[in-house]
Amino acid sequence: MKRLLCAFLGRVPYAEAVGLQESLVDRVRRGEAADTLLLLTHPPVITLGRTTKPGHVLIEDAARVARGIELHEAGRGGDVTYHGPGQLVGYPIVALSGERRDAHRYLRDLEEGLIAAAAAFGVQASRLAGLTGVWAGPEKLAAIGVRIGTGWVTSHGFALNCGSDLSGFEAIVPCGIGDRAVTSLSRILGREVSPEEAAPRTASAVAAALGYEAAWGDGAVAAGSGRGVSWPPSPGDAP
Repeated sequence: MKRLLCAFLGRVPYAEAVGLQESLVDRVRRGEAADTLLLLTHPPVITLGRTTKPGHVLIEDAARVARGIELHEAGRGGDVTYHGPGQLVGYPIVALSGERRDAHRYLRDLEEGLIAAAAAFGVQASRLAGLTGVWAGPEKLAAIGVRIGTGWVTSHGFALNCGSDLSGFEAIVPCGIGDRAVTSLSRILGREVSPEEAAPRTASAVAAALGYEAAWGDGAVAAGSGRGVSWPPSPGDAP
C-alpha cells in the first residue's frame, strides 16, 4: 500500500500554511515530494471560499480585529468557515490518479475518513444528503473545502472540531448553512478532546479512505516547513 506522509506541525498561522501547501503542491506535481497530509491548528481566522455569499460573515471588521480573528480569501471550494484553537485542520497534498481523479469521489472519501475518525472515539457521525461535511445528528462536526489543481494535485482539506469552545463560529454562518449548529468531539463525549489526541486516529482514518497507509515523522516535511514534525504530538505543540 502507498504511504501518506503525515506531519503534525502544531500551531501555524493561516498565511504560512497556505505558503507551505503551495510549495508542496508544486513539488508533488513535479514528482519531487511524496503525497503528504499536513495536520495543524490555526490561530483564530475566518476563511472565505469561492462561493461565500455577502452577509455570511456576521462580525464587523473592528470587532473581528479586536478579537484577534484574521480574515483571508481561501481559494478553495465552499462558503465561509472558521478555524481556531481546539480544531484539527488537515491539508492533504496528494496527486489523484486513475479512478480517483474524480472530485466528487475525493470529497466522499474525505467524509468517509472523518466518519471513521469519529467512530474511533465512539462518536457516530454521518453524511447529510446535499451537504458536504460530516455531521453528528443535525450538527456539523467537520467541514470540508478543497482545491484540486493542475495535475489533479489536491490542497486545502478539512477541519475537525475537537475542543469544547465553539464561540468563534458565532462570527459567521458556518459553511453558509444558517439552520444548522456546529458541535465537537468534546461536546459530544463530555470531556475535552485536543487536536493532538485526535491527530493519530484522524490521520490513519483519512489515509485509509484515500487508499494509503499513514506514515509519520517525515524529515522532508519538517525541512520544507521550517518547523519540527512531532510524533506523537505533545500538548506543547499546539498552544
